Amino acid sequence: MHQRLTYSTVLMLTLPPLLWAGNAVVGRMVAPLVPPLTLNFLRWALAFVLLLPFAWSLLRAESPLWPRFPRFAVLGLLGVGCYNAFQYLALKTSTPINVTLVGSSIPAFMLGLGALFFHQRITRRQVLGAVLSIAGVLLVLARGELQHLGQVRFVRGDLYMLVATCSWALYSWLLARPGDPPEIRSNWAGFLMAQMVPGLLWSGLFAATETVVGRQSIQWGWPLAAALAFVATGPALLAYRLWGVGVQRVGPNIAGFFSNLTPLFAALFSAAFLGEAPHAYHALAFALIVGGIVVSSRRN
Repeated sequence: MHQRLTYSTVLMLTLPPLLWAGNAVVGRMVAPLVPPLTLNFLRWALAFVLLLPFAWSLLRAESPLWPRFPRFAVLGLLGVGCYNAFQYLALKTSTPINVTLVGSSIPAFMLGLGALFFHQRITRRQVLGAVLSIAGVLLVLARGELQHLGQVRFVRGDLYMLVATCSWALYSWLLARPGDPPEIRSNWAGFLMAQMVPGLLWSGLFAATETVVGRQSIQWGWPLAAALAFVATGPALLAYRLWGVGVQRVGPNIAGFFSNLTPLFAALFSAAFLGEAPHAYHALAFALIVGGIVVSSRRN
C-alpha cells in the first residue's frame, strides 16, 4: 500500500532530479578534461569502491548473483554501460538543457517499447501523452523551429541522447520483470552492485576502446577529482537510494512526475555555471513533455 505524499517524501524525490541535473552540468564542464567513455568508467569504478562495504557479500562464490549473471550483464550493459556513456557523449556537443529535456521523453519511449516487445496494451490517453512528449523532444531537437524541422542539422549529441533514452527505456522494462533472488531485490545496495559488476566490465571495455582509437587524454587535477567525487557519490549512489525509497512510498506513477524536474534544474545550473541561458522553446518543450506524462498516467 503506497503512502500519501508527505513533505519528507517530496524532498526525497526532489533531490535525485537535482543531482541528475548536476551530473549533466558537471559532465559538460569536464568534457575538455576527460574522454566521455572514460569518465563513465571512472565514475562507476569509484561508486563500486564506495558501495563495496555495503554489498561485499554479493561477490562471494556462493552468492545468488552468479547463477543470474547473464540477466544482470544485460542490465549492466544498458544501465551502467550504455545510458551513462551515451549521455556523456551527448554532452560533448549538446547542452545540459537539451540532454535532460530529451531524457524526459523516456516514458514515451517506454510506452512504445512496451507495445512492441512486451505485449502492453496502449490506451488513447497514453497515445496522446506520447505525442505531446515527442513533440517536446522535436521542439528541442529543432531548436524551436519546428517549421524547419526537415532542414535542421541535428547536433550529434542530441542523437546520442536519443540512443541513451532508448537504452534506459529498455533497461526499465527488463528491470521490472520478476524472478530476481529476494536476497538481491530486497537490498538496494546489493541490487545496484549486481548491475554494477557487469556494468564495470562493459564500461571498462568501452573506455579501453576509446583510449586506443581516441585522441583525447585525461587531464588529471583537482577539478576532475572533484567532479568524479560528485558524480560517483551524488547522482550514482545517493540519488539511486533516495529514488528507490521514494518510489516505494508513493509508487512509480507519482514519482515519475518528479523526474521531469531535471531539465528545470539543468537550466538553472547551466545559466549559473555555464552561461548557457535557457530559451523560450525550452519552457514550451518542458510543458509539452510534462503534460504528456500527466495525460498518459491519469486514470480513466
